[in-house]
Amino acid sequence: MSRLIDEINKYKEAFKQKAPKEIQEMMLEATKKLENSSLSKNALTVGSTAKEIKLPNALGNEVSLFKTLEENDFAVVSFYRGTWCAYCNLELKALQERNEELKALGAKLIAVSPQSPDASLATKEKNELEFEVLSDNSNVIAKQYGLVFSLAEELRPIYLSFGINLPANNKEDSYEIPMPATYVINKNKEIIFSFIDEDYTKRCEPQDIIEVIKKAKNK
Repeated sequence: MSRLIDEINKYKEAFKQKAPKEIQEMMLEATKKLENSSLSKNALTVGSTAKEIKLPNALGNEVSLFKTLEENDFAVVSFYRGTWCAYCNLELKALQERNEELKALGAKLIAVSPQSPDASLATKEKNELEFEVLSDNSNVIAKQYGLVFSLAEELRPIYLSFGINLPANNKEDSYEIPMPATYVINKNKEIIFSFIDEDYTKRCEPQDIIEVIKKAKNK
């Protein structure tokens, strides 16, 4: 089983080969600015109490984090940007590969993005996901977790040139998106693990999630 970081590095290399250098430089500069803002310092982290998540899934049915925790020992919540994000799709596929292991450990996976239920359904089908994919319209929940920022204006036409129309995907005019983030939350609603990074190309390795849960179960 390949590691997520290996798949990400393969994609990065392919992108470098095909994308114009000036576009790559603009994207890197925007990421550096976001990193310098230290936005992740404002996010919920280990030791914090998780905020309730009540959102529609890909079929429009409401899913509750707290109800999930009543029925499972742990919840793994992955905030992602949308089906248009290649790094997000790689991460979701990697999580799906370990989904049975997580379930065996008493953990339930939940993915959250600002995209519409229709787009969430496309994500679920595209990546053959067997866990809940929720729609956080206007990033209401992601804001409570301290993850939201506005996509740099200079990147908006670049994204459009890639065929990425955020207002259309999210069914609202804002260019706000969440930083990718992964949380492991225990039955007491306590965050026992968090991975948050301003650099959207950096993602949590599923093996790290599994090790955290195993350690928590053995306490």
